[in-house]
Amino acid sequence: MSKQISIVVPLLNEAESLPELCAWIERVMLANQYSYEVLLIDDGSTDDSWKVIEKLSAGNGNNKGIKFNRNYGKSAALQVGFQHCVGEVVITMDADLQDSPDEIPGLYNMIMEQDYDLVSGWKEKRFDPITKTLPTKLFNAVTRSISGIQLHDFNCGLKAYKKKVVKNIDVYGEMHRYIPVIAKWSGFRKIGEKVVQHQARKYGTTKFGLERFVFGFLDLLSITFVSKFRKRPMHFFGTLGSLSFLFGFIVTTYLIGEKIYNSAFHIHDRDIVNNTWFYLALVALVIGVQLFLAGYIAEMINISSHKKNDYLVMETVGM
Repeated sequence: MSKQISIVVPLLNEAESLPELCAWIERVMLANQYSYEVLLIDDGSTDDSWKVIEKLSAGNGNNKGIKFNRNYGKSAALQVGFQHCVGEVVITMDADLQDSPDEIPGLYNMIMEQDYDLVSGWKEKRFDPITKTLPTKLFNAVTRSISGIQLHDFNCGLKAYKKKVVKNIDVYGEMHRYIPVIAKWSGFRKIGEKVVQHQARKYGTTKFGLERFVFGFLDLLSITFVSKFRKRPMHFFGTLGSLSFLFGFIVTTYLIGEKIYNSAFHIHDRDIVNNTWFYLALVALVIGVQLFLAGYIAEMINISSHKKNDYLVMETVGM
């Protein structure tokens, strides 16, 4: 049965915070008379998170749980949550109580009344150390520059989506940081931003280290390439291969022509194999052919491939 709001909460070892989070969500939903569901996605927790989810589901039919057999990452948890949600508006938030459920009505209204496809939270005032805030600002600046999306906080876990957005995008690897980018390149271009409250972590410790910024930059390059050339890899590899081959062909033709001319007029000249340009041309020709073949093979794989998600869900509750 359809709901007004689906709240997708990916989590890893957050047993302490879950009862407080679900009670807070319930208060907000009842106060605004929303029909809702909460999807708690247990991403391979090793604490008592799943037992807590089972109790929460038994006590409130709006709370539902999905458990992975192991830790697949936040992107996998979000993707599975998107597949199972039924709400017309989908809200994502972290389970550590740093995202406030009080922001849900404002996000919901921006989607329903202002017709945004996606609204991303912006934690303008953060309670994080400078070792985290400075790299975050750099990360967001680079992402804005490459994607053209003017958001201040791409990685904020608190976001709202139209149902059709989450049902038509694929989130994999560590691409949860770039959901606005994925949405834009999937045709959902009305993307907004809302200043939201950031709360200090109450329980546990962060699951992310500084390495996420390095991986995040690599993921940005990956999603940029995949989004632009996934359906037409020959355009990328074929163009580079053609340019490389053309350069090698022109240089080779020139060297052969020069050799013939010098031989015809008995002009002494060094052997071609002693000419640096000969080796540059040879390398360019080989690379050109390899790039063209890479594009051709990628096109064949693209034609014959089928989508497959290999996240193994062990248990569900309330679904």
